[in-house]
Amino acid sequence: MSIANEVHDVVHRAHLAERRTDEAVDPLSTQVIRHGLDAAAEQMMVALKRTAFSPIIYDGRDFAAAFYDTQIRLLAETQTLPVFSGSLGFCLQHTLDTIGGLDAVYEGDVYLLNYAYYTGSHQNDMVVILPTFHEGELLSFAVCKAHHMDLGGAWVFATHTTDIWQEGTVYTPLRLYERGRRNDEVLRILVANSRTPDILEGDLAAQIGSCRIGLEAMERVVARYGRDQFDAAVELMFDYGERLMRRVIAAIPNGKYEADGIADDDGISKESVPFHVSLEVRDEDVTADFTDAPPQTRGPINSSPPTVVACVRCALMSLIGDSETANEGYFGPIQVKTRPGTIFHALPPAPMGMFSWVSMHAVDHIHRALSAVIPAQIPAQGGSDGVNAINVWGTRADGTFWADATQHPGGQGAAPTYGDGGSPLLHITCSGTTVTSRELWEARTPFLVEMYELAPDSGGAGRFRGGPGVDTHHRVLRDLTVTVLWERTKSPPFGLAGGHAGRRSRIRIVYPDGSERQFTKASVQELPAGTLLILETGGGGGFGDPAERDPAAVRTDVSEGYISEDAARRDYPHAFS
Repeated sequence: MSIANEVHDVVHRAHLAERRTDEAVDPLSTQVIRHGLDAAAEQMMVALKRTAFSPIIYDGRDFAAAFYDTQIRLLAETQTLPVFSGSLGFCLQHTLDTIGGLDAVYEGDVYLLNYAYYTGSHQNDMVVILPTFHEGELLSFAVCKAHHMDLGGAWVFATHTTDIWQEGTVYTPLRLYERGRRNDEVLRILVANSRTPDILEGDLAAQIGSCRIGLEAMERVVARYGRDQFDAAVELMFDYGERLMRRVIAAIPNGKYEADGIADDDGISKESVPFHVSLEVRDEDVTADFTDAPPQTRGPINSSPPTVVACVRCALMSLIGDSETANEGYFGPIQVKTRPGTIFHALPPAPMGMFSWVSMHAVDHIHRALSAVIPAQIPAQGGSDGVNAINVWGTRADGTFWADATQHPGGQGAAPTYGDGGSPLLHITCSGTTVTSRELWEARTPFLVEMYELAPDSGGAGRFRGGPGVDTHHRVLRDLTVTVLWERTKSPPFGLAGGHAGRRSRIRIVYPDGSERQFTKASVQELPAGTLLILETGGGGGFGDPAERDPAAVRTDVSEGYISEDAARRDYPHAFS
């Protein structure tokens, strides 16, 4: 009997059970408080960017931070990684469960953890948690999760890990500070288990400092209005968010909507991994059901409930629009079901290094499932899985160790709301992160970027054309090691309403002797100087029948190099008749 048949389904809901206040507060003050919290979260983001040691944090913005109240309800979060939307509450809940609850929280405490099954990430993501008090009473928590290049795994990053310990040293909730006093023994353990100890210590200090900055800004908001007014405003914030989400869900006809997706492989086997997404809408509530997921895999594409819950929330929040920022209220109508022992609810010791890849696919397939009933709001699939990334490391001439990483964008899917897929961007789940400029990448790493250009004929044909993917050629200038985390190399980004699929992604390595290898994922590859690393990201899917595309738009695409004349004549013959 498989694990999936031996365990019970698990239901995940927002924390909204104790929403009670007798204090009155006017809507204007509520909006000021709400935006004050958003601004405080923004200050956390700015502080972390300005003080972090790692480029993946200060340049790539691979982090998230949020405020939670004492009921583990999201108050505000940074606009960096929607894939972590509302998921930091799981980290806080697990920490409180471990240390003994709210009564064990003291002013000046700092907690940290990276245990992937509770953080909703991989071992590289370290979480720090700081409480704050107002007039002697516990007020809230700041939670910050950021990617660290090395936390003591077998490799800096790999796609063929088989257990959690190969991916980094495991830290269950620890007190790094207790009542304001740092535990240097814990710190020594942390830095001893990293190939980049100075950077690790600096990044942790930056995370702690950013939380302190954010909490100070939040406390100023509370001091201005008083605790009672603040608490009342929070309840109104939650009410408003829940009403908005219920309005969005109510506009979707009742029913069960399903889609089937496929991941390239699990990083070890070359077999594809199919999965199923089910979304049931009942009036103003929605349930996303992942209990039919395949068993957790030997390779590291497994994820945990915090990731899956966050991805469902991200998919539905994207339907609201209007630049709304999330809080716990928006999540009230959303229920998520998972089954332990599956790829969406992995159990120890399953590897989690590529935790987000299949979950990011799930966002697209939630949208795909809904495209039949709300087609005007759903785009075709984009060519980036969210984290088409390379991790690279080696030693400098003086023998010191270095490591770095960058992401690669893909073409965007077309949609009836905005037309053709736009310039290459990262997946919606990573929409607050940034792509490193090629000039900065060359300055930081021993690569020469020989090509970085839009790929003709890579966007799917349609009434609206998919956006182009990107072709990049990296020339290795000094021996190094690289792991390339690529997805959609087998199944192309889907089109909608008759639109064609976009181009698949591809990895090629051409060695100095002229030999060449092609990969789906290239894990821990030793590249000698002179090697050419060729990375091609996918193009976005098209929307609508290509026969309905404006002939003038086709000719413009040809003249501007988005599509070749041969491809145009094949896909849009009506434009040449």
